[in-house]
Amino acid sequence: MFFRSLILVFSLATVLHVQAGEVEETFRRANEGDPIAQNALGTMYDHGQGVPQDDQEALRWYRFAAEQGLAEAQNNIGTLFNLGQGVPQNDEEAIKWFRLAAERGNAIGQANLGNMYANGQGVAKDFKEAFKWFRLSAEQGNAASQQRVGLMYANGHGVPQDIKEAAQWYRKSAEQGYAHAQFNLGVLYLNGQGLPQDYVQAHMWFNLAAANAIENAVKARDKTAELMTPYQIAEAQKMAREWKPLPGK
Repeated sequence: MFFRSLILVFSLATVLHVQAGEVEETFRRANEGDPIAQNALGTMYDHGQGVPQDDQEALRWYRFAAEQGLAEAQNNIGTLFNLGQGVPQNDEEAIKWFRLAAERGNAIGQANLGNMYANGQGVAKDFKEAFKWFRLSAEQGNAASQQRVGLMYANGHGVPQDIKEAAQWYRKSAEQGYAHAQFNLGVLYLNGQGLPQDYVQAHMWFNLAAANAIENAVKARDKTAELMTPYQIAEAQKMAREWKPLPGK
């Protein structure tokens, strides 16, 4: 799965809520050569925020910013090529731009490059190389990449299998509110894999994942409840109600 702004493409092209006057100011700064404004203007065209949606204009302004070395814009161009949005779909070209962003330390570009290697898109499938880029992204606090690192440790893809290490990465991601990691952490608590078996914790994480519409989370939560006392269920439900996501770290 790709991320745009695991498969959607990651992109820093965040949807903007454009206020009156901001369009003109962004145009002014972009035309003066400000790469951040150029990328912002590309984002506005990409999403039709304050200007008519126009893939070609989005690409044009992303290129201006990318050619000045702005990693966010480089990743955004990779996204367009990967999706075939405004350009012919081209995985090799997508990889080129994702790599430029990744090598500049952009966590989203690193995640996207990891996905390309993991899926064998435009390059031979290489789990070891995928793990490298996911890990770099995860260490910057990217929740989706933290989940992918955990999954790769759990499955022994690109790295020796290590369930305890998987649990640590799932937790980092789950604590930020990433639903797939919440479900996977619940599974580990339920089965006592990499963590002490704890039905209360399992129920709580399944409950949180279910609230985010993760398939099978409700079934897993209810099956876990069959193993619990009423007091334990009440405690798990209380923990889920009071749970709040942590910022990335």
